[in-house]
Amino acid sequence: MTIYKRHYACFNCQKTFKRRVLKDVDRDQQTSVEAKCPECGSLMANMGLDFKSPAKSDDKQWAHIKDLYTVGITFHSCGCSGPGYIPQDHRAIISYLEKIRSEYMHALVFWRYRIEPENKKERELEFQKNGSKLRAVSNNAFKQTVTNQEGINYWLTKIKEVEERLALIKST
Repeated sequence: MTIYKRHYACFNCQKTFKRRVLKDVDRDQQTSVEAKCPECGSLMANMGLDFKSPAKSDDKQWAHIKDLYTVGITFHSCGCSGPGYIPQDHRAIISYLEKIRSEYMHALVFWRYRIEPENKKERELEFQKNGSKLRAVSNNAFKQTVTNQEGINYWLTKIKEVEERLALIKST
C-alpha cells in the first residue's frame, strides 16, 4: 500500500509543501516532529492529502484557507471520496457551523426526553431502534446502558466546541 505525503501550508509565506510520514524515514519513531516552514521557520498547518494550494498571489483565497483551518476544517480523507463538504466563503463557513450546531441540538433533545431502558431486553430493543444515536455517545452501547446524563454531557460538549468555532470565525 502506498503512503502518500501530506500537504502542509504556511500561511505566512502562502506556500505549501509535501512532507513524508515519519514512519517512512524512521520506522522506530513513535511521535512526529512538527512541520516547520523551510522559508520562514514558522509552524505549518497539516491540510491533508486532498489539499489544492491556491496561487501564492491569491490573498483572498489564502485568508479563506486560514479561516477553514482555524475552525478545524481541513482536507483529510483516505483519498477515495475526497474530504467532504468544504465551505467556499466566510458566510458558508458560518452557515455550515450553524447547521452542525442545529444537528447537535437536535441530538441533545433526543437525550433529554429519552426513557432509559430498565433491563436487557429493553436495551436491545432500543439499540435496534436508536443504535446510531447510542453509538455516537458510546461504542459499548449494545453491551451496556448509556445513561441520559452521558448523552446530554456528550452533546453539550460538542455544542460548546462548535460555538467556540463559530465565535472564532465571526470575530475574523
